[in-house]
Amino acid sequence: MSVLFKPHLDLQKKTARVKHLLDCDASNPGCKLDLDIYVNGNFTEQTLKELPRQIMAQGLWGSSFAETQTIPNLLAEMDAMRVEQAMILPIKLGLPFGDDQTESWRGAISSASASDRLKPGFSINPDDEDCLKQLRLHAESGLKLMKLHPPLQKFYPDEDKLMPVYELAQDLGVVIFFHGGRAGIEPQTSHPYAMPRHYEGALSNFPKLQFILGHAGARDGAAMLELAQRYDNAWLGIHGQGVTWLDEMINRTGGQRLLFGTDWPFYHIGASLAKVLIVTADQRRASIRNSVLRENSIELFGRN
Repeated sequence: MSVLFKPHLDLQKKTARVKHLLDCDASNPGCKLDLDIYVNGNFTEQTLKELPRQIMAQGLWGSSFAETQTIPNLLAEMDAMRVEQAMILPIKLGLPFGDDQTESWRGAISSASASDRLKPGFSINPDDEDCLKQLRLHAESGLKLMKLHPPLQKFYPDEDKLMPVYELAQDLGVVIFFHGGRAGIEPQTSHPYAMPRHYEGALSNFPKLQFILGHAGARDGAAMLELAQRYDNAWLGIHGQGVTWLDEMINRTGGQRLLFGTDWPFYHIGASLAKVLIVTADQRRASIRNSVLRENSIELFGRN
């Protein structure tokens, strides 16, 4: 990310390694990952305090972390983890200028000739007067997935102002990816926006619109799983959840509408992949492993 004052960021640059925003490889030896807790629980209080400064730096003076979060570095990590394709999800932050992640990332992917592996999504900010026009233009240009982040964009998913957005997205066949639930590292003032109960109005009022609930609700996973079991248009992005809860999600859904996700560049892809491989190691879950890692995404987005 490079926004607002847009410090120079070469998205085509390859570096020795990726500096993830929560970077388990920053020390030697690297940190120990407990795979049975929500992933950000593995990091020290000092590391979590540093995170907002790094994110702010991307918009103001530049970030040594962001300089490594580039297309060739992502592709190299995907290769190492045998990931074929990734959806790239910008967020429309509502800044007065420099707020063009959708356009800049899409252009960089095209320039890198990486469109066969990196599938750009888009974002709108619901407070923009022309947000519906933006939605239509992005969808008509071929983009299929829209990212909305209630805590960061400061809206409740069941607010009236969102209903025209959902209606148009449903008409255009766009899939909506929500940040879902409280992750525990954001400001407490933003927690109310992400409470699972606020997502139900969207799910119930727009049954033909497909929603991905990112992080499977994060630390509100139980309530978000209940929503997903009530509504057939709810898909759960499983990133961050621990192996015990992932096992429970599979038991209760049969693996249906569960989507592999990574939250890159916050974490190495392997932090998410290891959990899926562990929970589906039994041969009786071979088909579920295939569904979570591949077939569910193809069902939702099609083959391309």
